[in-house]
Amino acid sequence: MVLHFLIQGRVQGVGFRWYVQREAGQLGLRGWVSNTEEGEVEVVASGSPDELAKLRASLRRGPRGARVDHLVEHYLDDSEAEELSSFRIDGAW
Repeated sequence: MVLHFLIQGRVQGVGFRWYVQREAGQLGLRGWVSNTEEGEVEVVASGSPDELAKLRASLRRGPRGARVDHLVEHYLDDSEAEELSSFRIDGAW
């Protein structure tokens, strides 16, 4: 199963991408996390429904200092998972 998340709120400049990478890595998910130019955080993750539900809960919580106002999600075609490797941060220095 592959899910795409868009997290809105105070989610940039608070360590959100590193938080997501840690949470997703502990769950054994594949995918990536990135900041958007609009000030949101975007996540694509592949894993079991249970693992993705745990990630969803973590995204709603966020790291200390973050404020999640809105979480948008939708399913991607399973073929999208073929391109994914171990969970990484896209666009980090």
